[in-house]
Amino acid sequence: MLLSKQKIAESFDGAEATTIWPRQSVLKFIEENRHGWKMEDGAPDCIRIASSASSTQILNAVVRETSLQSVKLAFPYRSVTRFVWGNAPTYSIIQSVDQQGYFSHYTAMQVHNLTDQIPKAAYFNVEQPATGGGGSLSQAGIDRAFKGRCRVTNNVLEFRGMTIHKINGQNTERLGVTQAQMKDGADIFVTDIERTLIDIAVRPIYSGGISEVAGAYREAAERVSGNRLATYLKSLNYTYPYHQAIGYYMEKAGNYTESQMKRIKAIPREFDFYINYQIKNPALNEGWRLFIPKGF
Repeated sequence: MLLSKQKIAESFDGAEATTIWPRQSVLKFIEENRHGWKMEDGAPDCIRIASSASSTQILNAVVRETSLQSVKLAFPYRSVTRFVWGNAPTYSIIQSVDQQGYFSHYTAMQVHNLTDQIPKAAYFNVEQPATGGGGSLSQAGIDRAFKGRCRVTNNVLEFRGMTIHKINGQNTERLGVTQAQMKDGADIFVTDIERTLIDIAVRPIYSGGISEVAGAYREAAERVSGNRLATYLKSLNYTYPYHQAIGYYMEKAGNYTESQMKRIKAIPREFDFYINYQIKNPALNEGWRLFIPKGF
């Protein structure tokens, strides 16, 4: 059996602008189109394959003989393979890992122009099923936790010169997730400014560190809704009092209004908290009951 490379290309080019395919989707597409790709013996520019070939065998031949590429995202936990026709933006390929996933932390800072850096890492959050969560707090428990190391994802890979961190985030029902377009043309989902400010205060390790977080808060001030920020924080229902870190960053930025800070300031501060894990030379900011690095 001979298959026309030209007909294959025409089919993929006309596939409703789809350029990135999961394996099952591309196999279904091949099964639906394979008979239309047949050509007569002796015709040029063809793929020769057994008439009894399966869709998988045809897929392998099409990858070998045409512009269709097999792209493997070899995450340590559950690798992902996508089939790409033509040139697909890097962030589009990452987004295709999970259509309900979204970019967050340092990547969201970049999208919202909250950093002058060009991060060589991307952070992609895939929410996990809801669990009970919660728990009671004690000062001893907080001290013990934040003197230890911050838990970070190990589901990391190198792809096209970037380090991709796949985060198994808590279930938030995609709170504060919006759409954006990257400079490479990729249409993605990303956390909005208020959700981003919360996330980076919670995990500065995913956000360039506390100095970068402080800079992001300063850059964001004119675009932030204080009410939305406080509403998101209440919905996220963290066990730890992250509002103390958030309030400190807002105050340190020096360009938030009293109206923006009103609801954050109104949340009780019942424990001493930490701006980050494993702080060297900690100093207590008494107003926010927050340990920060001395001189920060």
